[in-house]
Amino acid sequence: MINSYADFSLTFSHFKNPNALNSEYKHQHILSLDGFRRASKEITSWDNYQPTPLHSFSDMAKDTGVSSILYKDENPRFSLKSFKALGGAYAVANLLIKKLKELGINANSSDLIAGIYKDKTSKFTVCCATDGNHGRSVAWGAQQFGCNCEIYIHRNVSVGREKAIAKYGATVNRIKGNYDESVRIAAEVAESNNYTVVSDTSYEGYTDIPKDVMQGYTVMVDEVLKQMDDIPTHVFLQGGVGGFPSAVVSFLAERLENPPIFIVVEPVNADCLFQSAVNGKPTAVHGELDTIMAGLACGEVSVLAWSILESHTSHFMSITDESIPKVMRLLANRDTPIVAGESAVTGLAGFLIACNDSELKSKLMINESSKILFFGTEGDTDEEMYEQLVGRSSEQVLSTLY
Repeated sequence: MINSYADFSLTFSHFKNPNALNSEYKHQHILSLDGFRRASKEITSWDNYQPTPLHSFSDMAKDTGVSSILYKDENPRFSLKSFKALGGAYAVANLLIKKLKELGINANSSDLIAGIYKDKTSKFTVCCATDGNHGRSVAWGAQQFGCNCEIYIHRNVSVGREKAIAKYGATVNRIKGNYDESVRIAAEVAESNNYTVVSDTSYEGYTDIPKDVMQGYTVMVDEVLKQMDDIPTHVFLQGGVGGFPSAVVSFLAERLENPPIFIVVEPVNADCLFQSAVNGKPTAVHGELDTIMAGLACGEVSVLAWSILESHTSHFMSITDESIPKVMRLLANRDTPIVAGESAVTGLAGFLIACNDSELKSKLMINESSKILFFGTEGDTDEEMYEQLVGRSSEQVLSTLY
């Protein structure tokens, strides 16, 4: 490890999952290539859809002693600056298409965007709880496809993220509790008012819509495979409730004959996936869930996501917050700068920490032949927070490109 990355010798926890199988993918009832094809058909028809860029970090690869490093940059995703645009919005579209079908109407996303059935879709309301990005996607989808939207945020969601949701016309309600409490309140309100919950987490009795959310994310993974020359040996993934990593894992595990090694990385104060791996069953973590990685401040695992991750994810890590601003600045200061939010760089932080610990690096089987893939899942979704952590606004960071 060269000196420029030496300050990533930081505290971490690691667990090797004994239940991970190198066997055939058998979770098609949750996420499948057929489901991806349906999602891709709809999402790629949306206005302004285009694949987000995949960046090569050849300098970092050389300095860390691996063959290649690739970074999928979700900052340009539609107007939402996050991969979440693919999930929540797709689930809203799919929900409305199904509602119209119940009325004897065969519609698609293009019909909804055109407002052909606005007189009917405007009678429906979707709602959800969010740390920020998922709610933004649901609100944007509701606005795009013509229904009403109510969003529930917890006490630690920043004002910047609240405003970003509200600008898409949603009613935003702030509660006093944490994320998991906001999930419960959103479900109660929906039941009382005949709303439909569009959540990215699944729980007993609620699984169909989270499948659509996760299936939307697989469009991003397909883009990566089309953009890559070589199949990765390792994929570092952010945690959360598990929807994002399970979408990536499922797609690659079903699509590839020899899937890569998957490593899920979480904040130490919200490491529900890590603890679930340790305990061999879905395990909730409690408390404030306080972390700078706002999009990952989740204490309860999505049961659908966990069934995939338990079977196909070999390694789990938890890390402290101190590495996150360092990685954000590292990307902002590249010759070709990249704007990455607090929850976008967790996987990359985990990799750099591993490269500073020879024992962990060996356990992860990272060597000079390794081809590492990261998903930069968000840009500056909280503009004020980004500027505070990086020292410059995203506009200033990107100004060197023009």
